[in-house]
This record gives sequence, C-alpha cells and structure tokens, in this order.
Amino acid sequence: MAKYGDHPPLPQRLEALLMDDVHTVFIKADCPPRVKRGTIGQLKLVEVEGADDGQWDTLRMESLQEELVGLIDEHRHRSDCFLEIDRKGCQVLQLGDLRISCAWPPFADAREITIVRPVAKLSLGEYELDQRLIDRLADHHRGVFICGRPGSGKTTLAQAIAEYLDTEIGAMVKTMEAPRDLQLADRITQYAPLEGDLEKTAEIIFLVRPDFVIFDEVRRARDFEIFADVRLAGVGLLGVTHANSALEAIQRLIGKVELGLVSQVLDTIIHVEAGKIEQVMELRMTVKPPTGMQEELARPVIEVVEFPSGKITHEMFAFGSEIAVVPVEGRETGGALSPMKTLARDQLVQIIQQWVGVQCQVQFKGESSATIYAPQNMIPTLIGKGGENVRQLQDELGGMHLNIESFDEMPESLGASSKSNWRDTSDRRSRDGKAWEQNGRGNNARKSKGNKNRR
Repeated sequence: MAKYGDHPPLPQRLEALLMDDVHTVFIKADCPPRVKRGTIGQLKLVEVEGADDGQWDTLRMESLQEELVGLIDEHRHRSDCFLEIDRKGCQVLQLGDLRISCAWPPFADAREITIVRPVAKLSLGEYELDQRLIDRLADHHRGVFICGRPGSGKTTLAQAIAEYLDTEIGAMVKTMEAPRDLQLADRITQYAPLEGDLEKTAEIIFLVRPDFVIFDEVRRARDFEIFADVRLAGVGLLGVTHANSALEAIQRLIGKVELGLVSQVLDTIIHVEAGKIEQVMELRMTVKPPTGMQEELARPVIEVVEFPSGKITHEMFAFGSEIAVVPVEGRETGGALSPMKTLARDQLVQIIQQWVGVQCQVQFKGESSATIYAPQNMIPTLIGKGGENVRQLQDELGGMHLNIESFDEMPESLGASSKSNWRDTSDRRSRDGKAWEQNGRGNNARKSKGNKNRR
C-alpha cells in the first residue's frame, strides 16, 4: 500500500491545494475551493485564498476527473493506484496515500471532488501508552474497538497497532476495509468487500489464517454481526467505529450479539479524542446479583471496568425483556433515586401500563421493597389470582417486595394533586355517576317524585 505522503503528481490546480497541513480538499462546481487544515482534533474548514478564479465550473470539474482517472491507467504498475468504486454518479479512486471521491448528477446536485489524505502517521511508541495496555494489545487474540468522533485519530491509532503487531510481535495481520485507505506496510494485505459483500471477505479471511484483522469502519448492524462472527472464530480483531464514548461503542454492539457472548466478542474499548487515548475500558463476564438486587437472584452480569485501575463503572444484565446498562455508582442523594431503582420504577410503570392500560406511581420503601399506587378498580388485576401477577413482577425485578395500594392512599409528595391523570376512563365515569347521584339535581328529582306519589 502507499507510503505516507507518497502519491502520483496530480493536475497542478489540485496539487496547489494540497498544502502541508491540509487534510481534506473540497471542490464543488461554481463554488470556491475549501480545505480542512490543521492537526488531528484541531482541523478547521477554511476557504483557500486566491484559489477562486471564477472558473471552477462543471466543464473544468469534468476535465479534472478525467485526468484523475487517467492517472490510474498511467500508474497501473503501482499497487496503490486503483479505482475502488465505480457507480452511476460516483467514483472513488485511490492514488497513493490519497482517497479521491468524485460525484456528479443525478447522485449529487452538482459535480464535486473530495480529496482526503492522512494528517499524520504515528508509531505506537509515539502514543506513550501505559505498558500494561501495550502488553494487552500484544496479546493479539482479543476483540478490540477503537472509537471516537470523525477526525479524532481512530484510523491513525489502528494503523499504529497493526504495524506494531506486524513488526514487533510477528503476527500475520490482514485488513477488511470499504474503501481501502489505511496506510500500512506492503506485506499487510488489505481486503475490500468481495463482490460488494464484507461477509464474503470474512469467508476468505478464515482461509488465509491471519492472527489479527483490522476491520475499518464498523457502522451498520450487519458490520457488527460480521465482527462477532470473525471474533468467535478465534481470530484477533480490531474494529474502528464511530461513537462519542467507550460506553456508547459497547451499546452499539448490544442487540446485535447475545448478551452472554458480548465479552467474548469484545473485551477492550479504546476511546480516542484529538489524537490521544482518553479512556480504555475492559469487559468482564461474571455471575452475581447486580448491584441493588438480592443475593439469591444472581445472574450473568457483564462488568464495564476502567483499565488499568480496575474500577467498575457500569453493569450490563438482562432485566425483564430488556438489556440494562446501569451505572454502579450512585445512591439516593437529595431525593433522587439510584440508577437501579430508577430502572426498576420505569420497568414497573411500563409493564403495568401494558397489563391494564393505565399509568401508576411507584414509591420505594427501602433497598428491596416498593409500593405501587394504582386506580382502585385495577388493583385486583394487578394482584392476580392467588397473587400470581405480583409474584411475577417481583421475580422480574430481582425479588423486590411489592405492595399495591390505591391512589387515595398515595402521599402528596408523589403528586397526589394530579392523581386524576392516572385514572382510566371507566374509573372516572364511575366517580362522576356517584357524584351526580349525590348532587342537588338528584335530590330534587327524588323529592318531586315523592310529591307526585302523595298526590
């Protein structure tokens, strides 16, 4: 693959825009050229001074695209010059270390050319990592995510890890990319989607028996499923994905993989921000009661642990029909509920509304007991025959003891002034009917009837 900073000479108009600190060039017909320039995490979009001569029209853009495609034929002896994607309205070219995307109508509203190149190429040693993290990465039979926002330096770190495993550890490294734009040593083979399908690429990956695979740009649900399949086959895997935090990257995997397999598929998450590693998280599977539940209700729990301190920050476990991701820290302070109790309350309200069609209110009496306030006419339904419904709720909430009372018993602190909002229609009609029977009109009607009988 291309070396950093190495590409065939472009047409002079384009080459002049690729200044030393330019990361991306944006050219659109009838618009002044703009560039993103700066360092990782500090890129700024600016208009290029003196580049707008009023001649960036559709004809010039079409001519530049033809020249770029011609460079591929001219340098076909180079393995880093090829046409990556060719579709109606769009072409993606790789010219050395440059990825060039061209679009035109009807796909785009006007012709445009976007040129992207790496801001920097770093070795793993330049990141000044904790030796314990380096030792963890050296054990290349792992599932690793590198996450961060666009332009945060995820791909640069992935390249550094790949070359470290290749040169220092002696691991056989391959990549899965769409499109291929990692800047790696020539002996690291980079695979594109085979016949447009990364799943077919994964099938070939198994045949060539790599020790470690770099999966660049894990985005769609199917990408996460392919990631899991490759990892469960025993291949070390590093995925690059977009997320604002390490926890969000974990949550993107939930639902695509069974909970019991999550820690086998993914055990290390590295969050990158502005070219630096901000946080490293580790996933551990254990069997225990989640924090706040009773001991006898132990279940599989995935602990989200800060690395290398070992501090547990979140727990993931099955809670009813949902997968819960709950912060471990946080008790009631200033009247606020702990994360576990908040989750239990929301689950209770949701289940009861599905059962009887009305909302309720929940008040916790202690660590393992709560009272449910509901409309009077719905209490028998909530209790169930022989108390079976209550027992089911208690089991789903980890053995929490539940009492059921009517809204009339609910304390004012829980919003008794708005209790009417929680009653159902039939309950309200029943109350309205009773009130009518007791009002003045009802009494007058009865008096008139009595006088008529006396006559």
